[in-house]
Amino acid sequence: LSVTLRNPRKCLFLLHSASRLPGLSLFRNSRRPGTMAVSTLNRGLPLVAVCQVTSTPDKEQTFAACSGLVREAAKLGACLAFLPEAFDFIARDPAETLQLSEPLGGDLVSRYAQLARECGLWISLGGFHERGQDWEQTQRIYNCHVLLDNKGSIVATYRKTHLCDVELPGQGSMCESNSTAPGPTLGSPISTPAGKVGLAICYDLRFPELSLALAQNGAEILTYPSAFGSVTGPAHWEPASS
Repeated sequence: LSVTLRNPRKCLFLLHSASRLPGLSLFRNSRRPGTMAVSTLNRGLPLVAVCQVTSTPDKEQTFAACSGLVREAAKLGACLAFLPEAFDFIARDPAETLQLSEPLGGDLVSRYAQLARECGLWISLGGFHERGQDWEQTQRIYNCHVLLDNKGSIVATYRKTHLCDVELPGQGSMCESNSTAPGPTLGSPISTPAGKVGLAICYDLRFPELSLALAQNGAEILTYPSAFGSVTGPAHWEPASS
């Protein structure tokens, strides 16, 4: 694993897909800000990029950060770039979330499709605030994981099934279902240049039946793009020691 830190708001991780080589360790960090360290091991394995950003309500600013990381990943030879949940924006409140949301056929996904074509790599849009076909009736959106191929075509979508409705100690309640509808189905793993990818999102991590079903259907890579907060993050992830 390689890490480059540009600033506190965004960073890029590069790693070789070793799904066919169980137990292989490829972890290596670059600690100098503004540098990129690429593992020299296993050059024959596909290289994928994991892009980390701090999303804001400013969609243009957030797109600039994400697209910059995707372009950098392409220059370094990645075949697939993963963006996080809420890669498009994080609003200040549920009303603004609904206001800023778009359909899949809207401007933002079209821009990412063009980016995928220009860069010649696949892009995982980890959690898009989607106005579905039932938007006019429900006034609720979907949290949609979109997978684009290197021609900019949507090859898969998964709408988050398990919504995060929790009571946070000292912070009150978080109720994703107030503005978001649960997805109706679990998708099949998708063949990509990095292997067969199973799509999930964030809070789905707490429900092992989903990952088991994906694995039983041939998934080699399980994805959980996330936008956990300061309380929910440590409750779900164990940080690797440096």
